[in-house]
Amino acid sequence: MSLFQIDAGREWRDEERRVLFLARELRRKGYASHLVVEPGSPLHEKAAAEGLPVTPMRMRGLKWLARKRLSSLMRRNGCRLAHFHDPVGADIGRAAASSAAVAVRVLSWTVDSAPSPGRAPVRDIDAVIAPSDGLKKVLVRGGIPEKLVEVVPLGTDFSAVTAGERGDLVRRELGLDDEDFVAGVIMPLEDERGHRALLEAAAVVLERAPKVKIVVLGEGSLRLDFDEAEPVPPSDNVRYFMGRRKDFPDVLRSLDMFAVFSHLEGLSGPLLQAMARGLPVAAAEVGSIQEIITHRETGLLVPPRKPKAMAEAFLKVHLDRVLAARLAERGRASVLEKYSVESMARRIVAVYELKAHRKGIKLG
Repeated sequence: MSLFQIDAGREWRDEERRVLFLARELRRKGYASHLVVEPGSPLHEKAAAEGLPVTPMRMRGLKWLARKRLSSLMRRNGCRLAHFHDPVGADIGRAAASSAAVAVRVLSWTVDSAPSPGRAPVRDIDAVIAPSDGLKKVLVRGGIPEKLVEVVPLGTDFSAVTAGERGDLVRRELGLDDEDFVAGVIMPLEDERGHRALLEAAAVVLERAPKVKIVVLGEGSLRLDFDEAEPVPPSDNVRYFMGRRKDFPDVLRSLDMFAVFSHLEGLSGPLLQAMARGLPVAAAEVGSIQEIITHRETGLLVPPRKPKAMAEAFLKVHLDRVLAARLAERGRASVLEKYSVESMARRIVAVYELKAHRKGIKLG
């Protein structure tokens, strides 16, 4: 008996990366698993290089032929569960699974939209995996029964930031001393009020802890030079490390603390990477960040654009090393448990086992 993973993606995207991690987890747990992928795709090449069972099959073009071949492959290998990871793979795979009498069928739904009216893919599906509670609500409104939708957050591959020893990239490029405490801050430089609040916070920090250096990471159009008439001049302890950095893991390796001080959404990715690296973090108490950080347990939450609160966050982490170590340790554990690709893979396998158990099917 075997489990089939079907993905017709031709590029190396987050979806394909997650399929690869799922195949690894299935192998780790001893399940016989087959990857069916587009020939010559990055997923095909990477799976083959790792020795994972992979079958290249053209699924774009003559779909009737792909369905016939896939159904035959499923029968020969005693397929008991099939997971369709993308729309093309689902189109081919659902018909093939029906023909091969596959017992358990799972569909991933990652697009932020509901099915077309009357076209919810539920007739032959046992579970629909959605990456968030918000998308689950969208799917339910679109006609998919709530009991079918399993929420499994999309996992992130943190290996690039968790590997490697501590570095000195930021210190070296900015000419900082080894004794300096380097706090990296992500802040889109489009928000003048937020930028001014950060400079006011930096001035407070400078008076109490001159060894703390605040390094602003990011890019934007906000003018960074100030004249004498400006009420908030640049602080001596603020540096700018600008641009989209391909070496962001090296940047994280050279920091002592990481902060996201923006009232805008969309900055949770760098925050998660910093936490996975094991850095103590602070962030503005907005949006999804409140779901990521538990205040004083996995990080510090501060009101957005509040200079005094921002300054206190820097100072607490710098001056209270016990607190900093606790935030770093618990933050790292929390992120790896909830948001890593390894955690995602374990949760999906748990969905497989639950659905199979309810049907009286043994997967391995």
